[in-house]
Amino acid sequence: MKTTAILIIMLMITACNVTSEKETDERPNLVVIMCDDVSHDMFGPYGNEKVSTPNIDMLANEGVAFRSAWNSALCCPARAEIMTGCYATTTGFYSNGFAIPQEDGSNDLFKYHTAFSKILNDNGYATAVAGKWHIGGAEMEYDPILGFDEYCMWEGEKELKEVLGIDRWDGGREGNNRVARYWHPCVIQNGKLIETGPEDFGPDIYTDFICDFIKRKSEEKKPFLAYYPMTMPHGPYVEVPTRTKNGSNIPETESEIPNEQRFQEMIDYIDILVGRIMTQLEESGVADNTVIIFTADNGTAVTAKSRGVERGCHIPFIVSGKDVKKLGFTNEICDATDILPTLIDFANAEYPDGFKCDGVSLKPYVTGASEKHKDLIHSCIGTTQLLRTRTHMMEVINPILGLPEGRFYYTAENNDGFDYERAEGIEDHKEVFNQFMDILDTKYIGLKDDHPYFQEKGEKWLQAYMKPNAVDKHLHNHKDYIRYDETNDNTRD
Repeated sequence: MKTTAILIIMLMITACNVTSEKETDERPNLVVIMCDDVSHDMFGPYGNEKVSTPNIDMLANEGVAFRSAWNSALCCPARAEIMTGCYATTTGFYSNGFAIPQEDGSNDLFKYHTAFSKILNDNGYATAVAGKWHIGGAEMEYDPILGFDEYCMWEGEKELKEVLGIDRWDGGREGNNRVARYWHPCVIQNGKLIETGPEDFGPDIYTDFICDFIKRKSEEKKPFLAYYPMTMPHGPYVEVPTRTKNGSNIPETESEIPNEQRFQEMIDYIDILVGRIMTQLEESGVADNTVIIFTADNGTAVTAKSRGVERGCHIPFIVSGKDVKKLGFTNEICDATDILPTLIDFANAEYPDGFKCDGVSLKPYVTGASEKHKDLIHSCIGTTQLLRTRTHMMEVINPILGLPEGRFYYTAENNDGFDYERAEGIEDHKEVFNQFMDILDTKYIGLKDDHPYFQEKGEKWLQAYMKPNAVDKHLHNHKDYIRYDETNDNTRD
């Protein structure tokens, strides 16, 4: 009897262990960190020697860093692209304050283009977002259609009123009387206003929230997505906590530190925050089962942001973590539309019925299953489009501004503007030129000024867009980054 009882108990224990193993979800955790308004070459891995970014350096050294990666060149369309895996030619989100209405006449982006957070949440992932939203006109992060279980976001007075019924923010203010994102920030977390004071630094709050989420979900042994669209280093370029414990949100008049130095110290602080997240992953015992994507929405303000040239949309892009090969820097090309399918691929998740996106999963390339990624990347900013292969580029494609064929270059293996050669009409490059034009005619069809949107809602936007000074800025690099021929007298052969 004793032997039989022991056998029964052992079988029950074994059955419990098997059940437990089956219930354990070992899919990788996913962390996406997106900086705000900062070009690739502002970081140490991309050659910047004025900053200190050891944690981001480590991600690049231990994973894959792309020399040529693009997004849109402005906040709203860039954030729409990263979350939906679709270019503006698909979503209609072309610029800040410029979104062609969806089928029902609204700007409900995620009703028609499912976000990666919703797909992952529907496939069993715990999901959280922290930082800055800024997808103007689209649904907010707290809308169930986004699929975020938790959020901790910098918000303005509009959201205070909408979510909490509060008429006014009495805390920190930036220039133009905007609600502060840095010192004494306005933060709403899971439907509640966080109490902050003059010594509270917004990015610390957002990062602490992400780390706490990682800790809790790791303890629950539940796979998670942590999406961190940072507020940094978007202006104002404030003094960070490594310098002060009570900084100003109006540093232009209230700081003795030069603007460039404050910007560099913000980059250093971004690295500190990335390091905190990496440490939390280690302490939670899930670092070896986590994939990290580090990137940005668009290029640096003034010198790159909103411009229709390559630098405007050229972003840092690093993939590191579980199953990612230690490839270091690569000349393969990618863009922000690839993030959604990459996350879904790593998560072994199922797409909703009828789902389509413009991106391609990076998983085969970064894990070593494939030697190549994709052959073409694309970007939209306003009514401008850009195209790139590994060796050729076409920028400022804009019929409204008189450049229906843009400017065409042979870049060889270069990707930072140096040694680009104009290639219009040159026989050796004619085939690629014609391929680009065919893609623009059939796949990524651009906008013209007779589009119905510009006759109604977009009339004022177009008028401002076409002012001479705005056009000149949009069609050219900042004077500090003129590295190739930018004349606009090219003609199609």
